[in-house]
Order: sequence, then structure tokens, then C-alpha cells
Amino acid sequence: MTRLTPNALIWIGLFCLTWLFAQFGRDWFAAMGLGWAMDYPDAWVIPIKDSISAAMKWLVEEATFGVFTFTEFTRGISWVIEQPYNLARALLAEGFMDGIGRRAEQILPPFSWIAVTAGVVALGHYARDWLLAAIVGAAFLYLAIFGQWESAMVTLASVVIAVPIGVTGGLMLGITAYRHASFERVLKPVLDLMQTIPIFAYLVPILFMFGFGPVSALVATVIYAMPPMVRITTMALHAVDPEIKDFGKMSGCTRRQMTWRILVPAAQRSLMVGVNQVIMLSLNMVIIASMIGAGGLGFDVLSSLRRLDIGGGFEAGIAIVILAVAIDRLSQAFATRTTHPPRDGSWVKRHPRSTTVLVILVLAFVIGQFIPGFQTYPEEAFLTTGDFWDNGVKYLNINYYDALEAVKIFFLSNFLLPIKRFFLGIPWPWAILMVTVIGWQFGGWKLALMNILMAGFIVSTGMWEKAMITVYLCGSSVVIASVIGIPLGVLAAVNARAGSVIGVLIDTLQTLPSFVYLIPVVMLFRIGDFTAMVAIVLYAVVPAVRYAAHGVRSVSPEMIEAGVVSGCTKRQLLTRIRLPLALPEILLGLNQTIMLALSMLVITALVGTRDLGQEVYIALTKADTGRGLVAGFAIAFIAIIADRVISASAQKARIRYGLEA
Repeated sequence: MTRLTPNALIWIGLFCLTWLFAQFGRDWFAAMGLGWAMDYPDAWVIPIKDSISAAMKWLVEEATFGVFTFTEFTRGISWVIEQPYNLARALLAEGFMDGIGRRAEQILPPFSWIAVTAGVVALGHYARDWLLAAIVGAAFLYLAIFGQWESAMVTLASVVIAVPIGVTGGLMLGITAYRHASFERVLKPVLDLMQTIPIFAYLVPILFMFGFGPVSALVATVIYAMPPMVRITTMALHAVDPEIKDFGKMSGCTRRQMTWRILVPAAQRSLMVGVNQVIMLSLNMVIIASMIGAGGLGFDVLSSLRRLDIGGGFEAGIAIVILAVAIDRLSQAFATRTTHPPRDGSWVKRHPRSTTVLVILVLAFVIGQFIPGFQTYPEEAFLTTGDFWDNGVKYLNINYYDALEAVKIFFLSNFLLPIKRFFLGIPWPWAILMVTVIGWQFGGWKLALMNILMAGFIVSTGMWEKAMITVYLCGSSVVIASVIGIPLGVLAAVNARAGSVIGVLIDTLQTLPSFVYLIPVVMLFRIGDFTAMVAIVLYAVVPAVRYAAHGVRSVSPEMIEAGVVSGCTKRQLLTRIRLPLALPEILLGLNQTIMLALSMLVITALVGTRDLGQEVYIALTKADTGRGLVAGFAIAFIAIIADRVISASAQKARIRYGLEA
């Protein structure tokens, strides 16, 4: 029989005491005249949000640099960004116009759908082979045939502008962080906040500074998509072989030459992973960006969600997925592409693909003047799957309403509501104490201090109750996602056939825009916490699967062989060797699952939740900068506390199992 250690007994005792407080604390504290311990008094709330709103108002309306105002400065940046964006949008979607508004006339059409498709086919062949060319060509043909071409090109124009800005900015910041350790230490918490504060929270100040329209959407997209590029750049440069660095020093390279001629080329493949991440995050932003004037496929999904048009929403969402898959495959191919020596001969012989695309572009333009179908795919030839999705959801609602309602009521009664009552019943001083103790246990006094400061911010700004609802909804969703995802990941690692099927499923879930999950879930379960939980689980289950599979696959073959020699069965190999050694990776997957769950919570505010996500969303609708940023910081602090605690526990697990010194 296994004996519990004193440390384990202490934690069990603390949990039992927490449970008692949650169940009976309100009555106990009320009887002792300590009701403030349960409900933080309004008189104690620090009006940070009012100060932020006042500061933003002063910044926009009164701040000046002498020669120009702050508003003129931001509008100048908007103008600079708007010029290449308008050019990209004209070339891909709208053509060149003469005039403004309804009186505008098209003087030159955009690139023909045939020419653009030929262009991406040529890129696919150049990056890898004819198979990739066929895949990306088929993806763009789908966009044309299913009537999503114009919206997709508006979205593509945004990506074409946002990605170079995000990649360039991320590369510069990453190189600076690599060169200066002090700058890297300052930059890391900033990147943490950029990745954990919900994008909704800083849409309001961006709107104030840059105005409503596609430029604000581009700025928000860059802020959202840049952090991975910064992190990957710094990591890739640190990982360059020291012998390569020594070779550069021996050759007499200056610091500039060392960076651009030695380090960056040596880290090119890793840097392309960062480029791929910027692209995918930019595409993930298209729906949220549509809320502040971006247009495109994101606007189509959002308008369908508002009308509960499941068919239209699915078609636009699938178009985003297909566009994302095509661009993702192209960027991955460029990341692994090997360079070839230049060919001899004329420009035409050296660039056969470019020549072919230019010829197709000219022919499509000329023929399109006489046969419009060569310029714009004819509407009468459109196909649609909208009715299929609509009828499918109607069928489920009509035939399985009672079963779906029973599942919903079961989870609400036996899982969600007990957890909600538990978290809302914990006195806030005790919760802060527990968070501090957990930080001390896993990360020492520094983590404990960080936890108490962040939890204190949430309490002192009057966000405690909504923060507890956020923790309850996020926590319950993460539990379900882990219960589903970790076994699937283990199965994918130990069974190749199951792994291929699960891989396709996970890739699909990863590329679907977050808003798309809401449409069928709302149609099946209506609004409420259960609907939000289902959407969060679908969105956040991916890292639980991926990290569990990666952890189990990464177990040393020598350890497996030692287990086999010792006479372990397959079950024992899994439970006593694979899973314990994969625990650090599984914990990191749990960490990422929490991050995705928190980011999805803001979006689920659309289906009736009452947490911090709703605070952020209300702030966006009311243009209340202070309210949005304070709620956003509260969500970010919850995410950072979870991230640091889980990362510290994963580090301890590595040391415990001898995976790290």
C-alpha cells in the first residue's frame, strides 16, 4: 500500500479546507461580520479603468508632439499602411476605381480568377512539385466555384500586407533581443501580454487611434500575429551552430555582416516556421478583424452568425479553412525548399513559370473584355452546400432534440453548476493565499510574488466574481478537452493507422476559425454556459492531442527496450514508462489548452456567458477603453499564472524523471 507523503497530506488538507469554505464560507463569514471576505466592497475598488479611459481620451484629443498631434501621427501611419493595402485590394478584388462611393467607376479590372489560380499553381510547383501545385490550384478553384472568390481575395489582400509587416517587425525585434539580453528580458513579459490579452481588449484603443476600417484591422492583426515570429527568431539565432558563428568571427565579419550573412541564412528554416505562424495567426484574425471594418470572408462568417445562417456561415468558414490550408502548404514548402543554381539563357528561359503566368494574365485580361467569364467566374455556375448544412442541423434538431437536451442538462446539473458554485463560494482572501502558496511550491518566492500581485490586481479592480466565472468555465472546458485529447494523443502515438485519422481530424479543427464553432453549437444547444463549453472544447482540444502524442513518441527507444527486457506488458509499458516520461510534454499541452480556452472565452461571450470575456465584448461595443483593457489584463493575468505554474511543474517533472539536469 502506497503511503502519502507529508507534502501530499498538506495539499489534501488545504483542498478540503477550500471545499469547506466554498460550501459554508458565506454563512460563516456573515455570522462573524466578515461579509467583505466574500463580496469585495465597491468602496475598495481602485478606478483604474476610469483612469485608462481618461488617459486614452487625452491622448487622442489633446496629446501633441509640437509639430503635430498624436491623432495626426496615427492617421499618418494609417495612410502609409493604407496605400499598399489599397493596391493589393485593387489588384486582387476590386480593380482600380475612378471616383468615390457609388459613383465610382472601374477603369481597370482586378486580376482574373484564372490568372490568380495560375499564379498559385506556379508558386506550388516552384516551391515543391506538381502535387502541391495541384492542391493549391484546386483550393483556389474551390473559392471561385463556390462563390467565395471576391471575399477570399479581400482576405488575401489583408494577409499579403499584414504578413510582411509582422514578419519584418518580428525579425527586427528578435534580432535585437538576441543581441541584447536585457532587451530580451524586458520584451518577454510584453510578448506574454500580447499573446494572452484577448484581441478584443485592444481593439478599442486601436479604433480610437487609427479609426474604423481595414487599417485598424491590419494593425490588430499584426499585434496578434507578431509575437511567435519574435520568439522563434530569438530561439533560432541562439540555436545556430557555434562553429558557424566562430567561422564568421574568423572571417572578420562585422556585427551587421554576422547577422545578415551568417546567422540569418543559417537559421532560415527555423525562421520560416515563424513566417508560417504569422500567416496562420493572420488568417485566424480575419473574423475578429471584420468587426472593425476588414471585410472579406471574416465578415461573411460574422454576418452569418448574427443571422444564424448556418449554411452561409459554414461555406464562408470552409473557404477560410481552404485558403489557410493552401497558404500554409505553400509557406511550409518554401521553408524546406532547396535552392537551385541559376539557369543560363534569356530571362524567359530562366523564368518559365513567371513567363507562363504573365502570358495567362494578359490573355485572361484581353479575352475577359469579350467573354466576362474569363475575368470573373460566372454566378450562374456557382455551386453551394448551404442547404446541406442547414438541413443537417434541422434534421439533428428535429430527431435528436430530446437526446441533445438530456446531454446538456446532465452536464449542467452534474458538472458545470457544481464547479461554478465551488469557485464562486471561495472567499477571495483565501483564493489569493492559495494561489500564492501554489506559486511558492512550484516556482519559489518570485512566482509567489507574481501570483499575489496579479490576483490582487483582479480583486482590486472589481473583477473578482467575473474572474471566478472565467476560471470555472475555462477549467471545466480544459478538463473535458484533456479527458478527450490526452487519450487520443496517446492512441495516435502508439497506433499508426489511428494516428493518421486523428491527425486529419486535428488539422481540421486547428484550421477552422474560432467563430465557426459557434454556429452549429448554438443551433443545437442554444445559448448558455454549456454551449460555450462545447465550443471551447472543440477549439482547445488540439494541443492536448498534439503534445500527448509528441510526448509518448519522444520516449527514448532504450527505455522502451529496457521495459520489454524486464518483461513489461504493453499496458505496463504505457502506464509505467511511456506516460510518466511523457508527463512534461503532456503538462505543456495542458498549458496550451488553457491558453486557447481563455482566448476562446471572449468569443463565447456572444452566446450568453457572464465572465470576463463578456466584459471585454461589452467594452468593445461601447468603445470603453478602460473597461476593455482592465478585463483583458485580468484574463491575461489568469493565463500567465496558469502558464508559469504549469511550466514550473513540467520543469520539475523533467528533473524528477531524469530528462533534465
